[in-house]
Formats: sequence, structure tokens, C-alpha cells
Amino acid sequence: MLPGELGRFDLSRLTVVVFDVLRATTTMTAALDAGVSEIRIFDNLADARSAGERFGPDRILCGEQQCLPPQGFDLGNSPGAFHAGHDGRTLFMSTTNGTRAIVAAKNAAQLLIGSIINASAVARRAWDEGRDVLLLCAGTNGQVAMEDLIGCGAVLASMEQLGEVQQGADNARIARRLFESARADLMTALSQSQGGQNVIAAGLSADIEFAVRLDSSQMVGQVEPFAEGLRVKAIKSRD
Repeated sequence: MLPGELGRFDLSRLTVVVFDVLRATTTMTAALDAGVSEIRIFDNLADARSAGERFGPDRILCGEQQCLPPQGFDLGNSPGAFHAGHDGRTLFMSTTNGTRAIVAAKNAAQLLIGSIINASAVARRAWDEGRDVLLLCAGTNGQVAMEDLIGCGAVLASMEQLGEVQQGADNARIARRLFESARADLMTALSQSQGGQNVIAAGLSADIEFAVRLDSSQMVGQVEPFAEGLRVKAIKSRD
């Protein structure tokens, strides 16, 4: 339900899928779809800004603070902001919840970026790896986020199309049932969540419309360590 629960698990044996449906993991998926070469991950804005400045002009500073773009950043955390003009660029990203959840899970055997828009693609990738899978919700300011649970449920539903799934806890069953109850009208469900209300209050309801487009992307981002920290890169489908 939250990154703070990770201490109960041996991440080195697990495939972990991180969800911050509104909006970081949706935005990362959209950025990779637009051709961004990699997304460098930071758990605070200052480090993202500093690393981006050292990198040079061919970088994009992306982040959010109280839903809005931080001062001096090129983009906020809106998935619809990415386009073909960002092809080949390097993204430096820090958000309130999503990037911190990724950093918290960095010791996983494999770390994938999950959302509603790439649920089936992520399910297939996690399934093919053959490990037990932990679905991690980023939450909103330390509270459980309904939209993240719905995203987990979407991935679980797709995995069930691939074979038998043994759900290890009621949290997974809750997520699965929540997705089914919301599936017919994901826009309303996400808009009514606290995260959705925050996004709407910031005048960014279009971000919710983007985030509910179930299986609109076949992109899967994978987190990997490198000399300067963590980065997300696209991994090719095995289909």
C-alpha cells in the first residue's frame, strides 16, 4: 500500500512494479513513448536541478511541487506534455511521491514502472520474468492512494489472462476488486480520489483523462542503477 511497508520484503528476490498513477509513473511512460532516451530519478528537487545543470542544455527538468511545476523546471508532471520534439532527450525528474517510491524500491531484482495506460504490457513483462511480483503503491503524502490501487488491479487483471495468479495478501484482492468496480468509468473513479481532487484543483484535469486510457501504451520502463544514481529506460517487448 505504501513504500514504508517495504521493510517486510526481501526485494532482491522480487520483481517490483511501482505505481504513481496520478501522475509520475504515467508521465514516465508517456515520456518514453515520446522517445525520451532515459529518465534520471531523484527523490528531491534540489538534486534533480543540480544534476540537470551539470548535464548541459540537452536535458529536460521535470517535476512537481504541490501538483505544479517547480520554479526553474522545464516541465511539470503532466503526461500529455511530451511529444516527438523530446525524442532523444534526457529527463531529470523528481516528484513528491513517485520518484521517492522508486528510490525506496531500488534494491529489487527488477523494478518496473506501472500505470493504467501500460497495464497489460507491464503484466506480460513481469509474468515473463518468472519471479514473485510485488505491486508497490507510491501513495499521496504518506496516505494510501485509490488510483494506485486501481492501477495495481489493472495489472493483476491482465496477469490473470496469462495464467494462474496466486494472490499473497488481501491487499492484492482489494486492488483487483477495486479495479473491476471502477473499470467501466475510470475517469469518475480517479476524479473522486484524493489525488484526483488535488490534480483537478490545480487545473490539470486533462492529466486524469490521459491516465485512465487503459492499455493505450505498450511501453514498459525499467529502473536500473548507473554511476550517478537511478534511471528509467525503455525495455523492448518480447512478443
